[in-house]
Amino acid sequence: MTGNQSARRRDDGRFRNPPGSPARNSSTKTRWAFYWERLTDRERPSPPPGLLHPRERVLAEAAKAANPSLTWLGHAAFLIRLGGKTILTDPFLGQRAGPAGFGPRRFLPPAMTVADLPPIDLLLVSHNHYDHLDADTVAALPGKERMTVVVPLGLAEFFHRRGYAKVHELDWHQGISDGAAEVTVLPAVHFSRRGLRDLNRTLWASFAIRAPEAHIWFSGDTAAGAVFRELGRDYGPFDLAIVGIGAYEPRAIMRASHATPEEAITIARDLRAAQALGMHWGSIKLTPEDPFEAPDRFKAAAVAQGYGAERAWIMAVGETRELPRPA
Repeated sequence: MTGNQSARRRDDGRFRNPPGSPARNSSTKTRWAFYWERLTDRERPSPPPGLLHPRERVLAEAAKAANPSLTWLGHAAFLIRLGGKTILTDPFLGQRAGPAGFGPRRFLPPAMTVADLPPIDLLLVSHNHYDHLDADTVAALPGKERMTVVVPLGLAEFFHRRGYAKVHELDWHQGISDGAAEVTVLPAVHFSRRGLRDLNRTLWASFAIRAPEAHIWFSGDTAAGAVFRELGRDYGPFDLAIVGIGAYEPRAIMRASHATPEEAITIARDLRAAQALGMHWGSIKLTPEDPFEAPDRFKAAAVAQGYGAERAWIMAVGETRELPRPA
């Protein structure tokens, strides 16, 4: 653990975002209108051609993937091959982001099922929201006795109850080593909730994943905030920042939990990332904006901010891409 500040709790024991993070500025009326719209929205968006690779192609490319590389399974779920390990992030491979058959339904299936996955060495889960932590997926994963799980504070019991033996529950700025791969839990600007009474009772996080071949940052869910310049100073530079670019409207509500595509580029720049990959779009409609507009805005922001369009990556769901080794 470094000398950086650990996660802060309020007097009631709930976790808080880092200093300098944006706050929600929405009225009760705005929030209820948003929740009602989400509850009653029956739209099933039609994904553009090519967004999802055919299953045979997905499996063939993943089977021959090099180290380092990554495969996007959809939303925030990735297979990352780094340091000789196969790493799975935020495993939501179900159909609904919610409990007991409720919650938003995917309009684009995941690129792989649990049965398609290779053996997982490291499982990283950023927080407890249903579109990042899917109980059915977690229960179905094989290899629970050998897989190393890294989660923020408060989430170990979720995995112990489902048979996982090697669970590391860490605070911000704490980390573990697993062979050549090092994982550090870092701050994010978000919140946690899985039920009616557990708001911010467990921590949320991003991750730094380091190996000789590459240094990767995975955002989980995050809004923009002053903390990322600090992380870039203390932990950067990164070869790749995997950052959420979707679910950002209405801003009065989402400014405190999800970045816009433009803010995602700013985050990557603050982290001193050589490349930025946009995720958390194109699979499930969590908020009312066009679910397919984020990539164009992400690329345009990279140009407008002087980052460079070629450094802002957009992948197809199921695509495998090799990572360039550091110079």
